[in-house]
Amino acid sequence: MYDLRHITEDQLDALKEAGNIGAGNASTALSTLLRRDIDMQVPAVRICHFNELIDSTGGAEQPVAAIYLRIQGDAPGNMFFLLEPGDAEMFVHYITGSEAFAWSNTSHDDINLSALHEMGNILAGSYLSAISDFADVNMQPSVPQISVDMGGAILANGLIEIAQESDYTVVIDTVISLLNPNQEQHMIEGKFLLLLDPDAFDQLFRSLGVEVHD
Repeated sequence: MYDLRHITEDQLDALKEAGNIGAGNASTALSTLLRRDIDMQVPAVRICHFNELIDSTGGAEQPVAAIYLRIQGDAPGNMFFLLEPGDAEMFVHYITGSEAFAWSNTSHDDINLSALHEMGNILAGSYLSAISDFADVNMQPSVPQISVDMGGAILANGLIEIAQESDYTVVIDTVISLLNPNQEQHMIEGKFLLLLDPDAFDQLFRSLGVEVHD
């Protein structure tokens, strides 16, 4: 089983390159969907301890919006995209053109949630497809789920499956730049979490052509 604490700069660079490809694909797809310019960048890919990760979201009781999906195929696991609830609402406003959406007055069958699911499909699908294509590894996403809850509760659902094997995860920092109709720029910072099952990182890094040290 691969120990993320021993990850090398070459391995991080490979993940960052795949992340940048995914960011480019996602920004193109979102720009087409929203009919306005969107830019996405990956400033860093890092390894993060679970406690540090929870602290970086504002603490276990701080609300976060999460897009969650299960990865199936040669390197199975979980993937999260985390962002502040207000930024998730802003995405819905951009997609629907309506500023009425708010987490406090929506229901699970709200049409605005369908818009957010579409955004989740594009974001998570673009990143995962880029990693899959870059590494030539079959990684298929499930239908994403959307939730807003305390950060500790959301992360616990994804971390519990691997916590017995590892206390670390790959964090792909993502910065999204949006232009509103008045040409005002909004910057949104999000985090992709790549939580692969035990031994899946071995398969991924070998496919990426970078050396694996057990």
